[in-house]
Amino acid sequence: MAQVAKDLATAHFDTSTGLFAPQITGNMTAGANIDPASPCYIKAADGKVYMSDGTAANEAAKVDGWAGKAYKAGQSVTLLGVGIRLRYSAGTLTPGQNLFLGAAPGTLADAATTGGTVIIARAINSTDIRAVVNYA
Repeated sequence: MAQVAKDLATAHFDTSTGLFAPQITGNMTAGANIDPASPCYIKAADGKVYMSDGTAANEAAKVDGWAGKAYKAGQSVTLLGVGIRLRYSAGTLTPGQNLFLGAAPGTLADAATTGGTVIIARAINSTDIRAVVNYA
């Protein structure tokens, strides 16, 4: 299993798919800084949004939606759902590649992790992914 490198300088969501993807918005706050193009979950204890991670099979391994842009802790957050296209990589993806929740917060991996056992995205081309499932 290898973590897939995210290019934070260019990571963002595709506006044409963002218009049609399901969105979760309103009264949601970032509990910590969130990187763009990150899978995220809503923490039950405080109702805030955090980047998901697959280090353990726990609440943080769930994916309620995707951050289309960067958020600072305390900012209002909108999560995007299944079907969203995101610029993720600097050109290291293989088209058709299945992607799982990575072990580090907000990342993806090319194989299942302890908490990330479900395919949550697929590579469209060498730079872009498409969210294929929210896992909550």
